[in-house]
Amino acid sequence: MAIETRTALTEHLQWAMQVELSTVPTYLYAMYSIDDNGSDPYKLIRSVVVEEMLHTALAANLVVAVGGNPRFYDESVLPSYPMDLPHHDPPIRMNLERCSPDFIERVCMPIEHPGAVGAVPEDDNYETIGQFYLAIEEAIERLDDDGSLFDDPQVERQMLHPGYYAPVEFDETDSGGLHPIEDIESARRAIETVIHQGEGLRDEHWADPSHHEMTHYYKFKAIANGTYHLGEVRPVLENPTTDDFDPALHPVSDLFNAAYSYTYVLMDELYTTTDRDTKDALVRDLYTVMSGMLSPLARYLTSRPASETSETHAAPTFEFYRFDDSSTPWAQIRGLTTTVARETGELVQLNGVVESLQTRPPLTTG
Repeated sequence: MAIETRTALTEHLQWAMQVELSTVPTYLYAMYSIDDNGSDPYKLIRSVVVEEMLHTALAANLVVAVGGNPRFYDESVLPSYPMDLPHHDPPIRMNLERCSPDFIERVCMPIEHPGAVGAVPEDDNYETIGQFYLAIEEAIERLDDDGSLFDDPQVERQMLHPGYYAPVEFDETDSGGLHPIEDIESARRAIETVIHQGEGLRDEHWADPSHHEMTHYYKFKAIANGTYHLGEVRPVLENPTTDDFDPALHPVSDLFNAAYSYTYVLMDELYTTTDRDTKDALVRDLYTVMSGMLSPLARYLTSRPASETSETHAAPTFEFYRFDDSSTPWAQIRGLTTTVARETGELVQLNGVVESLQTRPPLTTG
């Protein structure tokens, strides 16, 4: 079925955002389970996650450029596990589970599997993510036939500055980066970045012209086949919820989920504001929450038994945290952090991280 209208295109671009966002907790959970956070497998998975967030931003830029409003902090947008990769056929079951060669081969590699040469665009029930994006590209070209699709791209609302995105180890700058979408050429470039970094569309190893960065598929394959030795993995639960843990761990799990959900609040605000200084501060806060809060909270949880009698460990649950309207989400996170810091000395530094956040966005629902 072709994408025939601007409204249908916007809907499919929101689907694209949700496809990208659904992979992030799955990959992060596996990454957090790796005991050595300085190891190559840990860094390889991190490099994939960073680019999945880039792809989300490019898809959201496309939504804005064609007249839509990307939605982030919304329970229907945040992924919930276990789940199937959205709109994929055949289904790929996505879990939160510890990293292993089996997990990489069973879940991660099928998600990133390259399409065959000449694979047809598929706007739903797609066989590969590349085919889904090709259907979006085909629709953009068709709907812009009269040159009107990007008549008001609202560039100032987009994540438009290249400095908002920085490649990490195992990624390369020339494989593609962040840029505003304002015409069909910039739209094509964004889609090309997503396809080349992810699966490459063909059975190629490389995401960049100089052949230094592997595609996501081959990064995962290098872990699965032992090119990069996985090492020790923490025995975390599969698809846990906070209720599965000892009550003493509930405040830490709640804080992780609040901070994770707060990243969605920040992204809603990023695509609403047009003020450059505010946008800069929101991007800094987004990175601070991801690196300064989510990572230490995840490392703490994965190092603790889920209960006094359990041989398996706790882990981030990536559950939707519902902020109430009694105060700003930031104030609620501050309260949760104060409680965790008081009860858990190892996490006392999180007080300073929360206080360093520069923005205090109100609750938004996309």
